[in-house]
Amino acid sequence: MAQKTIAGQSIDLNDEGYMVDASQWNREVASEMAKEGGIELTDKHYEVLDFLRAANEKGETLTIRRVGKSGIVDIKGLYKLFPGGPLKYSSKYAGIPKPASCI
Repeated sequence: MAQKTIAGQSIDLNDEGYMVDASQWNREVASEMAKEGGIELTDKHYEVLDFLRAANEKGETLTIRRVGKSGIVDIKGLYKLFPGGPLKYSSKYAGIPKPASCI
């Protein structure tokens, strides 16, 4: 586990860069993490992140298909928002653990 200063806060991260404590998350942290990954977050990005955080809190299994059926964005749109690993990166920026379905 490592600590990193993100948006002026000391954030605990695991070896893959995912937040260890989801309560440390806020939109500024998400924005800064996404910028490091080359993504400028928009309102649509935040809708996805909020959906993922809510689903994670309920203990739901997160998959690309579940996000695609959320009504927020379809699967193709999710790939456009988070290229190169839509669920992997959206989960990271949402401050939740990496889903089991991600490599």
